[in-house]
Amino acid sequence: MPRTVGALDQGTTSTRFMIFDRRGGVVASSQREFRQILPEPGWVEHDPVEILETVGAVVAEALSVAGLTAADLVAVGITNQRETTVVWDRTTGLPLANAIVWQDTRTDKLCSTLAEGHGIDRFRDRTGLPLATYFSGPKTAWLLANVDGIAAAAEAGTAVMGTIDSWLVWNLTGGPHGGRHVTDVTNASRTLLMDLDTLDWSDQLLEGIGIPRSMVAGIVPSVGRIAVGTGVLAGVPISAILGDQHAALFGQACYEPGEAKNTYGTGCFMLMNTGSRKVPSRSGLLTTVGYQISGRDPVYALEGSVAVTGALVQWLRDNLGLISASDEVEGLAASVEDNGDVYFVPAFSGLFAPHWRSDARGVIAGLTRFARKGHIARAVLEATAYQTREVLEAMRSDSGVAVGELKVDGGMVVNELLMQFQADILDVPVVRPRVSETTALGAAYAAGLAEGFWDGLDDLRKNWQEARRWTPAMRADTREVYYTKWKMAVERSLGWVT
Repeated sequence: MPRTVGALDQGTTSTRFMIFDRRGGVVASSQREFRQILPEPGWVEHDPVEILETVGAVVAEALSVAGLTAADLVAVGITNQRETTVVWDRTTGLPLANAIVWQDTRTDKLCSTLAEGHGIDRFRDRTGLPLATYFSGPKTAWLLANVDGIAAAAEAGTAVMGTIDSWLVWNLTGGPHGGRHVTDVTNASRTLLMDLDTLDWSDQLLEGIGIPRSMVAGIVPSVGRIAVGTGVLAGVPISAILGDQHAALFGQACYEPGEAKNTYGTGCFMLMNTGSRKVPSRSGLLTTVGYQISGRDPVYALEGSVAVTGALVQWLRDNLGLISASDEVEGLAASVEDNGDVYFVPAFSGLFAPHWRSDARGVIAGLTRFARKGHIARAVLEATAYQTREVLEAMRSDSGVAVGELKVDGGMVVNELLMQFQADILDVPVVRPRVSETTALGAAYAAGLAEGFWDGLDDLRKNWQEARRWTPAMRADTREVYYTKWKMAVERSLGWVT
């Protein structure tokens, strides 16, 4: 029997394929970046064909590096950037437009129109979500209304839509020649179109947002065999789909209510397992499906979504040129003793949780002639920690549960200055696992679990190992001064877009 599991991790800026052994160790990995298309302020697009090309490249390269073939994989799990929306023609297999990325704000007016007379919580009771530019349903409605040919193709029944997982699974299982058009409950719960109680598309939601039912995918559990791959994954069971943050929750072994993780990537996403209880949020968080194992009830979660964290470091590198590589930001930030009273609110696409303000834009506050580039770099890192505290406080308020420690993962957790400041500003220990790329690991765990490679959740818990722990070391009065100044800076970011 093959002794490895693959994970296809399709992220916002890159695509990666990782191969894991039974202990959760990394056997091989390959990663490719792809273009970020920015046609107008606030617009972010991806080329779906380019993404598909990176998938083929990374799968082939990782297998080659490991000296394996597709036949050596027990299964593959797919995890993906959520909310990013693709519309394609089921007969030709070609996209009918570029994908609209989760960060994109072009649906702001549409969301405002949908909220008229109802407020942004018009659909929250059913979906757990506010009306916001973040989600997939309004993105699809925008494409139908604004791209020539899509509405006609939808009426003819040839145009279909999906999040990136749907686009990948359809292509990896045959495309126009029998490809399976599905999505899982976690991705479907991010569309504003799925009822959280029934785990099915709601006709009222589809009609309210303006999406023909013929366009949407079948909804399947997160963990369970979906199809058998073709092409580069010929003969390999595709046995799990999870949105990236849900995959990280699964990979961090947060299987009990009250367990939480925070992923530091392009954005920052904290999820807390709430078990079978669908917890409504009164503090600006999202109620979402955490995951569902085939044949079992869904596990729900509360989520706080922050739009810009790691992307701010990239902006410092690419737009300002203050650093030449992302990993230089820690050294630059450490060149000063503190932030010099400088605060950076990275509201490039508005503010997500807990504010949900699409009218906000980025500000740097507190500048004096004393400020140097080291202070800017420090403010960039600290912005991630402050935004995480806002989310954690909202999570405590909604759930009534105090998080005893925060499990962390993602690219930014190698930054020790940030992780210590995170523990300090939260006044909670921060714990990094041995395998920090838990998004891919979670997809692999889910696929392997579906195929019996692992026996159950207890088997997966045993694989989780702590690599590093940061404990709070900041004086309480200092912590509150910092956080109060941060909230002042946030106030100054609001109302910029009129």
